[in-house]
Amino acid sequence: MDCCTTPANSAVTVKRECPSCGEKGKNVQLITLESLLKESALEVIEPENPFVFCFNPKCSIVYFSGNHSQTFVENDLKVPVFQKNQGADVPVCYCFDWTRERLIKAVGSDKKPADQIKAHVQAGRCGCEVNNPQGGCCLGNVNSFVRSL
Repeated sequence: MDCCTTPANSAVTVKRECPSCGEKGKNVQLITLESLLKESALEVIEPENPFVFCFNPKCSIVYFSGNHSQTFVENDLKVPVFQKNQGADVPVCYCFDWTRERLIKAVGSDKKPADQIKAHVQAGRCGCEVNNPQGGCCLGNVNSFVRSL
């Protein structure tokens, strides 16, 4: 058997549709939740379950387990969630503290936030899996936000 394939009988069925809004979410690693959930949520998390991030800004759920037995909302997290919270002080880039407000101020100046972030990423300085609630790189969010201005 190839090392990159899993036997059919060991596959875990993960529901990626949010139990609240029905939109398809993105799988996140357990380390993301362990880093960002408050104590009260960590005390009840079922770590054997896979978890999914819900991107829908109108949905209160941030994370849900793949079997829908657990859900976590923004209040369960230590940080505000870019997709769920429209505040100016909410990070768009969590590793390097590029908030909406900071990005707005940088637009039109000689600062190029996406280029700065990309340079840090290439230098191995980011920790998106433990800093960003969506568990992955924020550059797409940064670029989308800047384009929307």
